[in-house]
Amino acid sequence: MVISLSGQDARRMRRSSQLLGGSDLSPADVVRRAVALQGQDLPAVLRAIAVRSRPGTTVQDVRDAFDRGELVRGWPMRGTLFATTPEHLAALLSFTAERIRNMAARRRAELGLEETVLARGRDTLREALGERPLRRSEALELWEAAGIDTSDGRGYHLLMHLCVEGLAHWGRFSGTEQLLTLTAPRAVSPGAADGDLTALVRGFVLARGPVTEADLAWWTKLPRTVVRKAAAGVADLVQVEVDGRPAWIIGKPEIPERSGVSLVPAFDEWILGYADRSLVASPAMLAAIVPGGNGVFRPAVLDDGVAVGTWRLPRTSRATPEPVIDLVERVSAAKRRAIERAVADWPHG
Repeated sequence: MVISLSGQDARRMRRSSQLLGGSDLSPADVVRRAVALQGQDLPAVLRAIAVRSRPGTTVQDVRDAFDRGELVRGWPMRGTLFATTPEHLAALLSFTAERIRNMAARRRAELGLEETVLARGRDTLREALGERPLRRSEALELWEAAGIDTSDGRGYHLLMHLCVEGLAHWGRFSGTEQLLTLTAPRAVSPGAADGDLTALVRGFVLARGPVTEADLAWWTKLPRTVVRKAAAGVADLVQVEVDGRPAWIIGKPEIPERSGVSLVPAFDEWILGYADRSLVASPAMLAAIVPGGNGVFRPAVLDDGVAVGTWRLPRTSRATPEPVIDLVERVSAAKRRAIERAVADWPHG
């Protein structure tokens, strides 16, 4: 018999799966459990990891995990940056790299990044990274010196292409900037691929469930037949229904109590981890989170898992900056005060 869940049940289970109430895990273990976390906005993903880690974890603690090589940032899926572990980055790219390269083939041609240019960029970067990690600006200067035009997005696209190939990733910090670092080759055991994908699927569901097959296919950009086959190999995958629609969780369903107010940073997996975001945000709320559909996702205020507004701490030199809270959904005066307290107490900068 399939277990039936309401939307409210599913949101409360998701909050638990997403570790939005914190955990007893280190930053590296948080990311390892989740497989990867959306990372195109570097400050935001550092905060997203800290929020999900053990009490007292700071953004600096997360940076330290990158400095130790426990965490990396790369383009494992959808041509989008994610924070992940070295092992997960290699495993994901083993399934997605060819698809990413094929999807970007037309753009490469438009930019004039033909094979001879890619080869020159590859050889130049590999040699330089063999000596030391580089800042992004240094990599671009290196290519310009080698006769490769990096203007109009060519440098970014070349960098992404080579990282998707497995040449490099973003690693330790220098100031507030991550350094481009040579990626060590990963030994792959014969027959490991199926098990790797099954483990990745399990991690996705564990850290976000309840999720749908469509969510997983969207997140990885792998065919549904592929993710469905991998999901079939997850021993503790459980089929449920959320408002009558099939979904997956890991293990026996346990529905937490009401959670109250939570804050998530920009580009958080609470929104971006799903193809269908209607369970957690109304159309008006989604429009506020991504104003003008510009692809920039704002930090969100959640009430029992439902997005009710956006928030930010203003960029100011004042010692006690006033938080900016824009509520879209109607909340009580008491709830408004709780939101204001949560934003004022936000510890992650």
